[in-house]
Amino acid sequence: MSKAATLVELRANLKSLMLSTMVRGLEGHLRQANESGPGYDEFLLDLTITEIQARAENRLTRRVREAKFPLVKTLEGFDFSMVDGLDIRLVRDLSGCDYIKERRNIIFLGRSGTGKTHLATALGIEACKNNFRTRFVSCYALVNELIEARQERDLQRLIQRYARYDLLILDELGYIPFSREGSELLFQILAERQEKGSVIITTNLGFADWTQVFGDPVMTTALLDRLTHKAHIVNCQWESYRLKQSLKGIDQKRNEGE
Repeated sequence: MSKAATLVELRANLKSLMLSTMVRGLEGHLRQANESGPGYDEFLLDLTITEIQARAENRLTRRVREAKFPLVKTLEGFDFSMVDGLDIRLVRDLSGCDYIKERRNIIFLGRSGTGKTHLATALGIEACKNNFRTRFVSCYALVNELIEARQERDLQRLIQRYARYDLLILDELGYIPFSREGSELLFQILAERQEKGSVIITTNLGFADWTQVFGDPVMTTALLDRLTHKAHIVNCQWESYRLKQSLKGIDQKRNEGE
């Protein structure tokens, strides 16, 4: 790297670290350092690169911890060759997190075992890498938390806390039906987030069956209208990804034993 290019990148790194005093006095200090020992600018550049990388890693660790993923799943760990019909280009595009900047939602529809939770979690990890505040929670756990907060007269504070996340991942909608109170509270959470933050939902139910969860057809229609507006809908209609993974593992062990 030329000295001019090194100086440009070094100045950019110092600005990124908000080290304004060092930026202002940079050229004078470098002249003095180079007179006594050439290459000091490159040494300082390496130091700033290390600092930036360390801060990025620490920030990612905090974001992932805050998200409360039950398991860390990545796109690199998803075997795309085992699912037929998944738009891989769409998933790769979504990993860039533009949908969060645009406050758009993602809904994964499909039977149990098709990899919906893995994909949702992996996109959540990508959101954390891009420094978006993320929260993963099962629908059942969230509804119970909301009901408890209402009983303790702390509901509004909880709703506001969930509204502050850039990305809210709601897992397993439809696996367990809610009470009317639970349905209304979940609707309130989602309504509060409309055009303020993104939501990823995994569900085993088609949209026509969501009344099984929410009960009230009018409320269900209003909720779907909010969630699906400009949303990315991913139909996971392939065979069980989980079963294929298990069978693949069995075959590998069998081959290793031969």
